[in-house]
Amino acid sequence: MGLLVQVKLGEYRPVIWVDAATVAVHRHDLVILEVERNLEFGKVISDTDKVCTGKTEAAAGKIVRLASDGDLRQVVNNEIKSVESLKTCKTKVEESKMDMQLVQAEYSFDATKILIFFTAEGRVDFRSLVKDLAKILRVRIELKQIGVRDKAKIVGGYGVCGRELCCSSYMKDFHPLSIKMAKDQGLPLNPQKISGVCGRVKCCMAYEYQVYREFSRSLPKLGAKVKTPEGEQGRVIAMDILKHYVTVDLGDGKMVKVEYPLGNPN
Repeated sequence: MGLLVQVKLGEYRPVIWVDAATVAVHRHDLVILEVERNLEFGKVISDTDKVCTGKTEAAAGKIVRLASDGDLRQVVNNEIKSVESLKTCKTKVEESKMDMQLVQAEYSFDATKILIFFTAEGRVDFRSLVKDLAKILRVRIELKQIGVRDKAKIVGGYGVCGRELCCSSYMKDFHPLSIKMAKDQGLPLNPQKISGVCGRVKCCMAYEYQVYREFSRSLPKLGAKVKTPEGEQGRVIAMDILKHYVTVDLGDGKMVKVEYPLGNPN
């Protein structure tokens, strides 16, 4: 039995479950951990008194120690090396005219491996590139193709709301998203309005989606014929899901707002 905690691996990689082993850790602690035979740097992002105590077989790695001042200096040195290594890789990509766009690079803590993230329209055969880079950098090379949402998470930026992108600030994983979410929330299906900087549906569409779905069950559908409290009949032409009313066209240019209590669409 061991204590499983969540750790943000490196700077650009995902959140993983690891075994805290015998190391006493707390949320926000910087740690050195062993993952796939490499020493890595990470940050504890879970409260150790609120996560599961279970089989350590579920862990993707284990914490070796709390990061020391010397370890943090090593992390900074790795970041400097990764910048230079990314420049080298970009030069090789340009020379070979490969159809790929490099995003970022990151060394493992022990500097025995470098991960290079890139985007591309389709699959890329980068075997020759890996061989060339291995001769120059003399470390294990791992190229990872990512999507546009992953690129936005790594690069960062600000949304139209003026806040830092959700994906690069606090989100652990991406939500499943679809145009239907915007439609069910009564939003105009304008790609410029509902898309984030990555060009995909905004992550925030998922935050209130279930609330909108629940509230909309108590409202008549657009185009439905309904009766007003005064007994007049008309057709629903608009609705405000959160305020819970619909606009009813009674004909002859007369329109009224009709409120509906939750749970009563009739």
